[in-house]
Amino acid sequence: MLIKAGVDISRLRPEIRRKLKKIAQTVWACDNQELVITSTYEGNHNESSLHYVNLAIDIRADKAMSYSFKEIKRALGPDYDVIQEKGHLHIEYDPKP
Repeated sequence: MLIKAGVDISRLRPEIRRKLKKIAQTVWACDNQELVITSTYEGNHNESSLHYVNLAIDIRADKAMSYSFKEIKRALGPDYDVIQEKGHLHIEYDPKP
């Protein structure tokens, strides 16, 4: 697992932090690539973003990672949202009632 310079994972809450290894393993198994975390709370996100409450990460993604997207969603389960955005995947812990 790689972390982009300037990104701080120390504030991540356990709900998302404990899934980092599973995400990294899934990315490697699917695409033979290292997981690269590109954002946690830092950066510009919308006001209601779960980044600001330390429940979301962004990871580097390219077009070749479409399989990882599906597998990450499956591996994390229904309490996690995995959203394809331009140049990255947004992953957040957001359980539904």
